[in-house]
Amino acid sequence: MSRRGFLQSGAAFFALVPAAFAAPPDTSLRPVLRAEDFFKRAIPDADAIIRGEKLSGQVAFAVADAASGDWLECANEHQGTPPASVTKAVTALYALDTLGASHRFETRLCALGGVIDGVVQGDLVLIGGGDPTLDTDGLAGMATALKEAGVRAVKGGFKVHEAALPLVPEIDPGQPDHVGYNPAVSALALNYNRVHFEWKRGGSGYAVTMDGRTEKYRPAVAMAAMQIKDRRSPVYTYEDRGGQDHWTVAKGALGKGGARWLPVRKPGLYAGDVFATMAGSHGIRLKAPELISSLPVGGDVIANWQSDPLLGILKDMLKYSTNLTAEMVGLAASTKRVGTVADLRASAAEMNAWAQDALGMSDPGLVDHSGLGDSSRLTALDMAKALLRAQQGALRPILKPFNLRDNEGRPIKDGAITVDAKTGTLNFVSTLAGYITVPTGQVMAFAIFAADGDARAKVRPEERERPPGARSWNRRAKRVQQGLIERWAALYGSEQTTQL
Repeated sequence: MSRRGFLQSGAAFFALVPAAFAAPPDTSLRPVLRAEDFFKRAIPDADAIIRGEKLSGQVAFAVADAASGDWLECANEHQGTPPASVTKAVTALYALDTLGASHRFETRLCALGGVIDGVVQGDLVLIGGGDPTLDTDGLAGMATALKEAGVRAVKGGFKVHEAALPLVPEIDPGQPDHVGYNPAVSALALNYNRVHFEWKRGGSGYAVTMDGRTEKYRPAVAMAAMQIKDRRSPVYTYEDRGGQDHWTVAKGALGKGGARWLPVRKPGLYAGDVFATMAGSHGIRLKAPELISSLPVGGDVIANWQSDPLLGILKDMLKYSTNLTAEMVGLAASTKRVGTVADLRASAAEMNAWAQDALGMSDPGLVDHSGLGDSSRLTALDMAKALLRAQQGALRPILKPFNLRDNEGRPIKDGAITVDAKTGTLNFVSTLAGYITVPTGQVMAFAIFAADGDARAKVRPEERERPPGARSWNRRAKRVQQGLIERWAALYGSEQTTQL
C-alpha cells in the first residue's frame, strides 16, 4: 500500500486524526490557571521538579489530551534528543503497519537434489527468514523434523543462507565489544545472537565453556572461542578470525566462577554450528556450515520453524527492550516496502519517511530501529504526536504498564494513575513516552526526553558499560519523569481541565 493510500484508508492500527491534532504549539506551553483552580497553585511547576532533583542537562517534554488533541504543556519540545529505546515504539508501529500483526517469520531447511533411501543427494540448506526469536530449542525441533522426514545422511555440503536481510556486524560500533545487547544482525538469529560464556576455577586452572544454551540444551560451539589471559585489563578483547569469533578475558577479573552472554558477530555460522550439533544427536552427520549469498534454485523444504505472530513478538520486545528484535523486524519491514536495503541507517531512513506520512512527525532523525545508536534524534513533540495518531491502534495494549512509586521507592498499586509507556536509557539519557490514565478516565499522550550531552561526551570508551555518575543521574531523571506525570495528572486529570 502506498503512503498516500495508507493515510486515506484509515489503516487498522491508527485512529483518524481530529483537526485539533494538526496544530501543534508554535511555542512552549505553560498553564494559565483560572480563579477556580486556586488549589492547583500548590502543585510544583516543571522547572521546580527538575531543579528539585538537581538533574543536569536538558529536559524536553510534550503532553496532550488524547481525546481532543489539545496540547496541555510543553517545554523544549522542538529540541532533538537521542530517544534511546523509545525508538522501539516507532519501530513497532512501522512493523505492524507493514508486515501485519499476524505475520510469522519462518526458518526453513531445504534439501537439494532430492532424497534417495534417506540420503540427501545434494546440499542441505538452512535458510533464515528474519525470525528474531529462534533459539536452540527451535533448531532442535527442526533437527527432529529432519529425522522424521526419513533423512539419515547428506551427500553434499551444509549451507547456510542469512542474506535475506543485510548482515550488520554490530548494531552500534560505539558500544563496548563484549556487551550482549549489541550483537550482529542478519536474517538468521539464534538465542538473540548471544553465546553463553561460563567459567569455573579448579585445581588446575579455569574450565571454560562457550555454548548456545537454553533450558533444554547446551550445545558447545566451535565458531566462538575464549582464551584466558594473565592480565587485569582490559577485561575482554575481541578479534575476527575469519570463521571464528575469538575472545580473550582478563584472568584477574574472573574470580572463582561466573557466566555472561557475549554478542555473536557471525550469526549464520553460529546457527549452522548449533544445528549441526542437534542433527548429529540424531545420527545425521553434517559437514561444517558454509555461508552462501544467494538461494539455490529448486530443492524441497523438508522442515521449517515458524515464529509466534508478530504482535506477541513486539509486546516482548517492548517489555524487555530487545535491540536485536527491533532491528530485525525494522529491516524486515523496510525490505518488504522497498526491497533490499544496505544497512540499518538506510532502513531507518525509510522508517523516518514513513513516520512523517503515517504518524505526522515533522523531522524524525532515527539511525536504527532500536535506539541504541546515540546519533538518533527525535523531538518530544514528534513522539507525542505519533502517540496521538496511534492511540486507537495496537500499540497501547502492548506497551508495558508502570506503577508510580512512593517516597520509599515502592510501587503504588492501588491505582490512582496508570501509565502505559516505553522507557529508554543510554548513558546520561533517559526517555519515557506513552499514555497516562487518571481516575476520571481521561487519557493523556506524553513524551519526556532528558539528556546531558556534555556528561555523555566525557565518558571514556572503557567506561561505556558503567560510566561514573550515570546510574545516579538516571535515578534522578526517573524521579523527574514521575514528578511530571503526577503534575499533569493533578493539573489536567479532572473534569475541569485547566485551559491553555
